[in-house]
Amino acid sequence: MSGTKRTNIKPGLQVRIVLKSDQRTGKLTDGIVKDILTKSATHPHGIKVRLQSGQVGRVKEIVS
Repeated sequence: MSGTKRTNIKPGLQVRIVLKSDQRTGKLTDGIVKDILTKSATHPHGIKVRLQSGQVGRVKEIVS
């Protein structure tokens, strides 16, 4: 599933995000969504979320 639609993302979902510091390399970080930070329905680069670990980034893949 795509991480560009807000309706696909819910707190508690396992996702892979790209952190701001990793945008050049594209390195993905696994985690569980705590908060959805993007207000709009879609975003071309992925919906911005905060993981339970406190890390913030854009969703690239939804794992479960």
